[in-house]
Amino acid sequence: MSGAVRTTCPYCGVGCGVLATPDGTGGLAIAGDPDHPANRGRLCVKGAALGETVDIAGRLLTPRIGGVDAPWGRALDLIADRFTDAVAQHGPDSVAMYVSGQLLTEDYYAANKLMKGFIGSANIDTNSRLCMASSVAGHRRAFGTDTVPGLYEDLEQADLVVLTGSNLAWCHPVLHQRILAAKAARPGMKIVVIDPRRTATCEGADLHLAVAPGADAHLFNLLLCHLFDTERTSADFLPHVTGFDAALTAARMASAQATGLDPADLATFLDLWAGTDKTVTVFSQGINQSDSGTGKVNAILNCHLATGRIGRPGMGPFSVTGQPNAMGGREVGGMANMLACHLELENPTHRAAVGGFWNAPRMADRPGLRAVDMFRAVEEGRIKALWIIHTNPAVTMPDADRVARAIKSCDFVAVSEVWPDTDTARLADVLLPATAWGEKDGTVTNSERLISRQRAALPPPGQARPDWWAVAQVARRMGFKGFDWTSAAEIFAEHAALSGVAGALGSDFDISGLSGADYDALAPIHWPQGPTQQGGRFFGTGRFHTPDGRARMVPVTAALPAQEPGQMLLNTGRIRDQWHTMTRTGLSPRLSRHLAEPYLELHPDDAARLNLSTADLAQIDSPQGWAILRVLVSDRVAPGHPFAPIHWTGQTAPSGRIDALVAARTDPISGQPASKSSPVAVTRHAAAWHGYLLTTQAVTPDCAYWARARLRGGWQIEMAGDVTPPDWSDWAQGLLGLGAPSMQLGDPLRGVHRMAFHEGGRLAAALFVSPGPVLLSRDHLADLLNSDDAHPLAGRPPADRPDPGPTICACLNVGRTTILRALAEGVDSVEALGTCLGAGSNCGSCRPELAALVAGHRQRIAAE
Repeated sequence: MSGAVRTTCPYCGVGCGVLATPDGTGGLAIAGDPDHPANRGRLCVKGAALGETVDIAGRLLTPRIGGVDAPWGRALDLIADRFTDAVAQHGPDSVAMYVSGQLLTEDYYAANKLMKGFIGSANIDTNSRLCMASSVAGHRRAFGTDTVPGLYEDLEQADLVVLTGSNLAWCHPVLHQRILAAKAARPGMKIVVIDPRRTATCEGADLHLAVAPGADAHLFNLLLCHLFDTERTSADFLPHVTGFDAALTAARMASAQATGLDPADLATFLDLWAGTDKTVTVFSQGINQSDSGTGKVNAILNCHLATGRIGRPGMGPFSVTGQPNAMGGREVGGMANMLACHLELENPTHRAAVGGFWNAPRMADRPGLRAVDMFRAVEEGRIKALWIIHTNPAVTMPDADRVARAIKSCDFVAVSEVWPDTDTARLADVLLPATAWGEKDGTVTNSERLISRQRAALPPPGQARPDWWAVAQVARRMGFKGFDWTSAAEIFAEHAALSGVAGALGSDFDISGLSGADYDALAPIHWPQGPTQQGGRFFGTGRFHTPDGRARMVPVTAALPAQEPGQMLLNTGRIRDQWHTMTRTGLSPRLSRHLAEPYLELHPDDAARLNLSTADLAQIDSPQGWAILRVLVSDRVAPGHPFAPIHWTGQTAPSGRIDALVAARTDPISGQPASKSSPVAVTRHAAAWHGYLLTTQAVTPDCAYWARARLRGGWQIEMAGDVTPPDWSDWAQGLLGLGAPSMQLGDPLRGVHRMAFHEGGRLAAALFVSPGPVLLSRDHLADLLNSDDAHPLAGRPPADRPDPGPTICACLNVGRTTILRALAEGVDSVEALGTCLGAGSNCGSCRPELAALVAGHRQRIAAE
């Protein structure tokens, strides 16, 4: 392949267009696609680093049965036989599939067709259950269908953008930059952030409401009451709505005190929202990941329905998805309680229409098991055969250790994967090598209903094959017809044709106009694309997809997460430069420089009470499991509500597997787990020693805590242990497989040891040990690996090479100390830092952090 290939980023739901140009050596040069409407050429740091993640070293390149390489035919036969036998002996509900928002729409379609139309069970769920299920349920309750009403351009046309439960600056950076650019062009535009944490998103906001954790429904119920009391509801739109009186009556029970907000800030927000017609409310995981997440979604939707602020330019509720194709999965019926093309699984007319189109022998007639329930059924032996595709539930499910044990105990497990050593892949009876981003060919749908092509820029390595192909091969081996596709284009055409059937039944999802489209040349396009509507917004006319055509306002009883006196509730989430379980982003040295190990962000009051300081280690215990994390003391979190990121696994930091702590408590309507309010106890982990290792090898130390991160030419490993080795040189040689250290420094009485190992005159490894957290210039040391530097054990750069400090701008490798030095020398704005240092001038993901540093510097100057 040669020339730039137009494709789509595989990370968040923004759906950025990417130009991927093969370099002729198996790599890709990456640039943003200036013609793609989602990003207009901009990429975040993760997208910009995609070229660093396509190396196939360590990839799963052939099927494996019982850990041994096997032919594709044998592996497919085994899966088909085990599924067929389970269905014959125990019924259709004895088998299940657990799939992913990383799948392309065509993969998703094939898997759902097999399970729901041919095996006859709806036991197919997706990891989207963990992030978007409450939005889906809220949409369906209010609108009659899972429809996102608006478009990204509404965020730029709004006079008020409210971001609630969304750290958009880190989780959807390009979308956040679009909002900030719109505000710069129209300074009168207002941004409000509602979040218990003071996140990077707050740096661009006019108002930050540090709402009490979990109090979102209280806040929006108060808003609904305020709208009514100040006569800001819409007399023109309310005839298109049912349930207003009941919703208002429930809202009257909300408590201003429960929000934890200053009365003046609360009043400012209520007046601002009520008085601004062009308002968009953006919500994401902070709303969804709750045991009352569906209610919170409906509390937001109620306010927009009561005012008619929906489906028109610059206004509406806006759910932003966490994964690149969570929307596409929802469109094909990817969840256990959904049918294809936004049709209803429980509706016999809908089932008959889909079954007739598929010529399906056995249509599922009731919802299947949702994710948490599915793995409980695996644990109990009710699921006899399980196929997991492109996801890592042994790490990402709540109560993850229990889920891992359940998978291990299952009679038969097949896993389609790119890597053979993920926590879940290690539990498989059969491993199937799947194509990865850069090799895949299909479509994805982003948060604004924009369908984009994901195109192959590289050939599949080894025997890797598309997921749709593997599903179709198993289906055919099970004796089913209708799976004889030869390309993703044929599947898309079938999906589009089926959507025309759905459209005739009243579904919002109709892309039948694309059934004959030139698939190879397909440009990004919004759905619907049917005979009655092409693109655009929904619901501005007041017509909804309910039996009576009216929207439904839902009574919402606000509730806070259960918390006993003195108990801490753990909040979890993403960080800026990593994604899910780091199987892709963890390959990039650039992305590992920002935050390289798992951490617990702890309020100063909690830290003082627990005798913890920044860089200490803390043990976190819950009824489900435990973790050991690095401490970060910060007033950005609320007392009693520490935060920890989700990304680390058994391959990168075994003691940092956060979902091992999270309780499997779910929203009763959506089935989505409450990932942001798990009761935990925090104590000091008093390690006997702490260490930092720089090495060209991906070694695995045997100690209580370790976290490994990629560097150029090697790895860094943070370590801590409970037992001190008798001889550190012997310990290091045994771990590294190298000869004696080429240089050593130490003070055994103080427990300080430093040693370097050279091979061919170049630094192969360096170990630093101390009784407490190791204080070094890590960015400086990272640059010494594989170099001929004669003084690595100093741990800091010489006087003529200033220490850059921890990385802030990953694109251009600009450190915090460098930025502070520039500020001290008179640089006085984010823009000036970009001009002077380049920081923030590329993808923009670090601009909120730069803004915080600039603001902090100005405050210090003013205080002087």
